[in-house]
Amino acid sequence: MNLGPILMSVVPSVGVGLLFWYVMRAVIRADRNERAAIAAQEAALDRAEAPDRAEAPGRVTGHESPESSAE
Repeated sequence: MNLGPILMSVVPSVGVGLLFWYVMRAVIRADRNERAAIAAQEAALDRAEAPDRAEAPGRVTGHESPESSAE
């Protein structure tokens, strides 16, 4: 049995499958890294704004209602 024609018919499909896998892996890793970077930036921003919130006791943040700050 001659394996040449069989391999020639399977190799392009395997190659395209491997190329698709590699590209999707790169996209998923890039998304994961971008989400981690955004989370780190937001955490740094929250840490930078924390002293401002402590100095302004009458300021209403997103975690409290106006009624609770008036008491």
